[in-house]
Amino acid sequence: MSPTTNEPMADVRDMYVLHTLFGREIGLLPRLVRAVAPGDTERSEVVGAHIELLSGLLHLHHEGEDLILWPLLDQRGGEEAKAIVPAMEEQHHAIETANAELARLLPQWRSTARGGSGLADVLDRLLVVLLEHMAMEEERILPLAEKHVTAAEWNKMGEHGLAEAPKKALPVIFGMAMYEGNPEVIKAILSEAPLPARLLMPVLAPRLYAKHAKRIHGTATPQRVTR
Repeated sequence: MSPTTNEPMADVRDMYVLHTLFGREIGLLPRLVRAVAPGDTERSEVVGAHIELLSGLLHLHHEGEDLILWPLLDQRGGEEAKAIVPAMEEQHHAIETANAELARLLPQWRSTARGGSGLADVLDRLLVVLLEHMAMEEERILPLAEKHVTAAEWNKMGEHGLAEAPKKALPVIFGMAMYEGNPEVIKAILSEAPLPARLLMPVLAPRLYAKHAKRIHGTATPQRVTR
């Protein structure tokens, strides 16, 4: 069923914020792993926890698209959707395959700080397919979503991620998004949140991300993604 004409349609700008987050943070992972000295388990634990967080967030993000977005576009997007959604699903499979290999290698490296070369190679492969996927999604999928997906339906993907993401990490995650996110889009995202979050997140999240980034990247202002 197509949405009725009086329903507001999806505001897809939050997808660009997420893509920037993933492009920056996952893009920095291979060098972080390669910089850990063999046997430095204190450092491998810090970096490993960060990798685990990002890997989980990426899985949740794509799971939301698999469950919500692709079926809606298949139903409503006609030939345009049929020409691109299968490619998106194939890319998700490739990303999940790399993510599964990452999950297999990460625990041992995290606890021993040995075998980092293989882990970094997997992260390199993950980044290649992820960047290709995000670029194609922005070019082909987001215009379709704006035409065929309602705001309420679109927001279900974010709700899925929020429900499953680790609660203690949410302020840091939001700080990651705010670091390069369009302030207007960040404000729009927060407008759906409870009042305490609307008041606290703009102040708390950037501070917590700066602290987190200092611990992970050695600087509160890691290299930005150029878009």
